[in-house]
Amino acid sequence: MLKLIEVYERLLAHFGPQGWWPVATPFEVLVGAILTQRTTWGNAARAIENLKQAGLLEPAALASASAEEVAALIRVAGFFRQKAERLVTIARTLVDQYNGSMERMFGKTDTGELRRELLSSRGVGPETADAVLLYAASRLVFPIDLYTIRLAERLGLGTGGYSELQRLFTSQLPADLELYKEFHALIDELGKNFCRATPRCGRCPLREVCRYASST
Repeated sequence: MLKLIEVYERLLAHFGPQGWWPVATPFEVLVGAILTQRTTWGNAARAIENLKQAGLLEPAALASASAEEVAALIRVAGFFRQKAERLVTIARTLVDQYNGSMERMFGKTDTGELRRELLSSRGVGPETADAVLLYAASRLVFPIDLYTIRLAERLGLGTGGYSELQRLFTSQLPADLELYKEFHALIDELGKNFCRATPRCGRCPLREVCRYASST
């Protein structure tokens, strides 16, 4: 049976290190994880830059802004009104409960407790919460996004739900934080370039081990 570590090694050899998450601070990771929902990272990055130029990429500043002001700045990321409301609400919660400090929030020793708190925020689902845990809080959690679900199904590794696939990755991979970060980023790179909804199997670095590619 194909092992995930082999998938990781093939992707790393093909794409090289990705160095994700490509932002500077834990708060930017949180903002980016919300902005990138249902859009590309390129669009999310432009929205982040707009917020930065407006001086709103700090918890206290964002918490003081109106949702309308934020929406105008993040329009490029799509669903901008919903995302603006979520960003302002999360920033206000962070300021009210943790004095605007992500480090204080991440000081919780129990990853499950921290995950539940993130999930309690409006607009934060499992994928967003787990991306924040991995890239901002440096917790050993593997986010399962659409690219990961599609890849697992096409490789023949599983067609289960979010929790089942997450357990699969956790059980097969070494407990290595940097490997988790790289592998998640590499899967997204594969999904953008080859393993699309309409796949490009011909030059895919996994074509030799992919059940879907061998059947087409």
